Amino acid sequence: MRAGHATNYASPPTTMDPSLRIVPASGVKSASVKDTANSLGLHDTLQYGPRSIAAEIKTEGGLRERLENWEETQDNLKLTLQRNLHGMHAPMRLLMERKIVSANPHMPGMPRSNLHLDILMGRDEMIEPVDIFGGMETTPPQDIHREMEKKLRM
Repeated sequence: MRAGHATNYASPPTTMDPSLRIVPASGVKSASVKDTANSLGLHDTLQYGPRSIAAEIKTEGGLRERLENWEETQDNLKLTLQRNLHGMHAPMRLLMERKIVSANPHMPGMPRSNLHLDILMGRDEMIEPVDIFGGMETTPPQDIHREMEKKLRM
């Protein structure tokens, strides 16, 4: 299971996009000179400001953005399929349960585990490197009293 697993979600997604998209959308579209051109085909400096070549050049491909949004898109697809199959109450209930269990109070200095959220997100049967090679959260606490004082701002 996920005894010392710290998820990469700061908080679970609380909204859903009603699309059946399997793969994340391509990256953010950037403005180009064509978008800021006037009727003569020239960049309109007075309306759009000085032309910036750095804004026109895209140094990264869309693959990185798609990989970063992969889990969110898959979760969105599952929620949309639940809505279409069972009605609006099923994804709403799941989103509310995720929000409730994401506020997991824990003792500072102790390993943080949110097994409830992992089960609701469908990650309870996955094994990741964090599960085997635990990070700083699996080390024993240095001083529990100092950690509590820091948490309570004493």
